[in-house]
Amino acid sequence: MKFERKLALLRDAQGAVPVQFAALCTRRKAGRIEVLLITSRDTGRWILPKGWPMAGKSGGETALTEAWEEAGVVGHLAGAALGSYGALKELVSGKPMPSRVEVHPVRVERLAAKFPEKGQRRRKWMTAKKAAKSVAEPELATLLRALPRG
Repeated sequence: MKFERKLALLRDAQGAVPVQFAALCTRRKAGRIEVLLITSRDTGRWILPKGWPMAGKSGGETALTEAWEEAGVVGHLAGAALGSYGALKELVSGKPMPSRVEVHPVRVERLAAKFPEKGQRRRKWMTAKKAAKSVAEPELATLLRALPRG
């Protein structure tokens, strides 16, 4: 069964929008909080590392795994989910599918030089204010603007 069909069945069975889990990766540099954004593989937009639920993992654990795979983040969860935002996930067919993305804070200890999706994405540290201006999703921008500056 195609992935898109499975998602449609899941959505119909749950009567809800599918949920993804994202990692809001941060570090403190020169007394300021910085956010790590990565580019999506298809459009090159700035996004948070995120992915679909993983069997046997909590939302936070899934977000941490995605941060490693997509951005080479070595770090730890830094508390409970901060909130969520709405997103449109473009499927292989080109059809947009609404999803809800639950955001988990991740404190970055270091970025690995080698990681599973190296070469497929760019990664960049920026202030929360600049990150908020760089993302396409208005609700995510609001979450980013709410971060403390220092």
